[in-house]
Amino acid sequence: MKLSILIIEDNEQNMYMLSYLLEKSNFKVLKAYNGIDGLKLASENKPDIILIDIQLPDMDGYEICNKLSHNGLSKNTVFITVTSYAMGGDKEKSMEAGADGYIEKPIDPDTFIEQMMSIYKIKNKKLNENDSNC
Repeated sequence: MKLSILIIEDNEQNMYMLSYLLEKSNFKVLKAYNGIDGLKLASENKPDIILIDIQLPDMDGYEICNKLSHNGLSKNTVFITVTSYAMGGDKEKSMEAGADGYIEKPIDPDTFIEQMMSIYKIKNKKLNENDSNC
């Protein structure tokens, strides 16, 4: 099954790079250039992974993460903040807002898919372990 990925990113060059890498690796890609459209696309399409830029024009990535983690998406949905806004505490702030992982820009095209899938697999492994412990 092809994983679907929603990219919420306002920078055209970053959107192009991310979508190119993902499509080349056979992922289904959805694109939103702001938080409002991202929330709508997430709700309508229920993607497997959501890549969220922290600095967006209408709301920041932390707010988007927080809203997405409380809007009825599957508990398997993986939220990853992808940002050049890499200051001390940003990773922790992302995780507190509901992100499952954090990747700094500029991304490395050679390792990005591997980083993303590692975060995806770690979350799903934890969920499977929790389900088997019930």
